[in-house]
Amino acid sequence: MTRIAVLVSGGGSNLQALIDAQNRGELGDGKIVKVISSRPGVYALERAQAAGIPIATTPRKGATQEEFDAALLRELALAQPDIVVMAGFLSVVGASVINAYEGRIVNVHPSLLPAFGGPGMYGLRVHAAALERGVKVTGASVHLVSEVVDGGKILLQKAVDVLPGDTPETLQRRVMEQAEWVILPQAVTALAQGKLQDARQGR
Repeated sequence: MTRIAVLVSGGGSNLQALIDAQNRGELGDGKIVKVISSRPGVYALERAQAAGIPIATTPRKGATQEEFDAALLRELALAQPDIVVMAGFLSVVGASVINAYEGRIVNVHPSLLPAFGGPGMYGLRVHAAALERGVKVTGASVHLVSEVVDGGKILLQKAVDVLPGDTPETLQRRVMEQAEWVILPQAVTALAQGKLQDARQGR
């Protein structure tokens, strides 16, 4: 069994995509063994509980980066994950976390990186920036997490058309449905099955 820990900060729609993929038997031998939130009381935790997955909270607010990283590492150590998935996780993790799970932490980002990525680019901000730029195609990326925000090796991408009259909200929904919810389970499955071994090693 490949043990998967999922990090969340909000509603948990990408977590739900992973849970649904697991329930359909699409994660191979991957199993979500813990969901950790950087915010208390978010809906993602309810989704996890409904699926019978253990939960934990390591609040980012009020903690230094070092305190937050240490708390997160403690919770991860209890879960002993083979893969860590950032699914709508809005907190930046430090080198101690990245080094502990090097090549095993993935993040899903709502753009075709390297476009519209980096510090402060998350949620509706990404889609607003894409619309302001006037791009005709956007999408989502799953990448390895490095110390450069949104700068790690890209594992999978999927393009989504920008339509006339799109708002950040409508574009966000389409990117989630057509790209994020598709490629995140695919990437996690590939990692669990070892298909992305070369990618993880940076070859």
